[in-house]
Amino acid sequence: MKWTQLPLGPLQTNAYLLINDKKECLIFDPGSEGDAFNAYLEEKSLQPLAILLTHAHFDHIGAVDAVRSKWDIPVYIHKKEKNWLMDPSLNGSQFFQLGPIKADPADHIIQGEEKLTFSNFELDVLFTPGHSPGSVSFYHKESKVVFAGDALFAGSIGRTDLPGGNHDQLIQSIHNKLMTLPEETTVLSGHGMTTTIEREMDSNPFLNGF
Repeated sequence: MKWTQLPLGPLQTNAYLLINDKKECLIFDPGSEGDAFNAYLEEKSLQPLAILLTHAHFDHIGAVDAVRSKWDIPVYIHKKEKNWLMDPSLNGSQFFQLGPIKADPADHIIQGEEKLTFSNFELDVLFTPGHSPGSVSFYHKESKVVFAGDALFAGSIGRTDLPGGNHDQLIQSIHNKLMTLPEETTVLSGHGMTTTIEREMDSNPFLNGF
């Protein structure tokens, strides 16, 4: 399997595709530019199976409805943010000069840490709150990657000043859930470049003392 990173929208939020040999794919955090995103999927002859949201901040959900309606696929979100898709005051869009951003309710609610299976994809859901109360990371063991949303970045961590953010909780999530993954795991973050668990363990200034 392979993955592709697609920075979208004014905040260049990273959407990701995880693609198998049959050209089926999972979509992570389609944040904006729904028409362009759909055109890319068509150009590559990909068949999406689901949209998986690491969390429901506005810059991660802006293209959800356009992509869902085009491909008739389900959307997954953690239960603590099931109402955020419809509420600009919760998803943060009302605090930025981009206009209110909304999406229809998710089709499936993630209840806890569980395994998700789609075709021959198998993902482990890791509950990694702190950046937001319902933040999750999706670990794909076969590809040695974790889709970490805005929990962990190359050399940094997610902001915690938006509704429901909690710095201490985020540090604990990173320590207990992400830093316990194999060191060679590639971290696919919501913004910026990719990194690895080993690199962040060794050099991330926010994680000193782990």
